[in-house]
Amino acid sequence: MKEAGKILARIMDQLERSVKPGKMTQELDRLAAAEILKAGVRSAFKGYKGYPANICVSVNEEVVHGIPGRRKLIEGDIASIDIGIEMAGFFVDMAKTFPVGRVAAQKQELIDVTRESLEKAISKIRPGFKLFDISAAVQGHVEPRGFSVVRDFVGHGIGRQLHEEPQIPNFGSAGSGPALKDGMVLCVEPMINAGTWEVEILQDGWTAVTADRKPSAHFEHTVAICNGEPLVLTR
Repeated sequence: MKEAGKILARIMDQLERSVKPGKMTQELDRLAAAEILKAGVRSAFKGYKGYPANICVSVNEEVVHGIPGRRKLIEGDIASIDIGIEMAGFFVDMAKTFPVGRVAAQKQELIDVTRESLEKAISKIRPGFKLFDISAAVQGHVEPRGFSVVRDFVGHGIGRQLHEEPQIPNFGSAGSGPALKDGMVLCVEPMINAGTWEVEILQDGWTAVTADRKPSAHFEHTVAICNGEPLVLTR
């Protein structure tokens, strides 16, 4: 999984360089497909429960599971890319949100706070903490800054399957839940909204958008607990 995580991080770096005004989201998917093929790994998303693409690209008010298509990114958008791969029977998963050119101050703050909340959560992924310490770290960083935590989608365990137990909400009470132990591998993925936490699913059956159509940001890493420390496999 360490090698798969390095490959996935390199693919995300390639995608980041292509996030610019005028780029169609389906072009990002094609680039991801080419990089996945070049690396000799397999897309974890394409075909998963019928999902039609290699990556999710969620723009502005789209929270998660945006299907790449002919939509062109424009200056001032923010775009979240979620991608997973399978290598030798093991899965890794990650997401990042990028500004498209220059963005409004609130959008940049949303990106920054969401990224910071993931790092706060990662600091709790070690023996001696409980599962909902991870959740409380995200919520405790985000809400005092005026943003909201999506309730409908959560992080997850990962390994032989893309989604494994336990589910990891981004909200909860510190000190509760199962104890964290060496050998666990978790995907922590704050999805944070500028307005309400409530979301709706569009007619495509996949794309989740904020109920008030205000912007959303999403970051995710695959993190293993090794020798009492969090090891971020997708860094």
